[in-house]
Amino acid sequence: MPRPEDCRFTESHEWACLEGDCVTVGITDFAQDELGDIVYVELPEPGRKVAKGEELGTIESVKAVAEIFAPIDGEVTEVNGALADAPEQVNKDPFGAGWLVKLRPADPAQLEALMDHAAYKRFLETSA
Repeated sequence: MPRPEDCRFTESHEWACLEGDCVTVGITDFAQDELGDIVYVELPEPGRKVAKGEELGTIESVKAVAEIFAPIDGEVTEVNGALADAPEQVNKDPFGAGWLVKLRPADPAQLEALMDHAAYKRFLETSA
């Protein structure tokens, strides 16, 4: 289970954490809190190739529908199928049971271009 301190972050509030040769992707605690109670998660099929910034899926909450964007280029290797029956896991444990997809990165160096935990915290403070 990734720790926020070990992850990289996007300005659209996705987190990405390299684990072995795959990158696990989810939305941040800030994002799930802003969305409110999550009621549905739509994720891509494994095998789909995505480009950085491309829509990966959507998250529907009682307040809004939000797009999930790919933090890096890669191929979807796994999706969190448990979210189909329990989308509230994104609210309860966004860095654990609420992960969304795993990507095989096309270029792992793209992770370095994303914000680290300290930079993301500063981003949240300055964009509030």
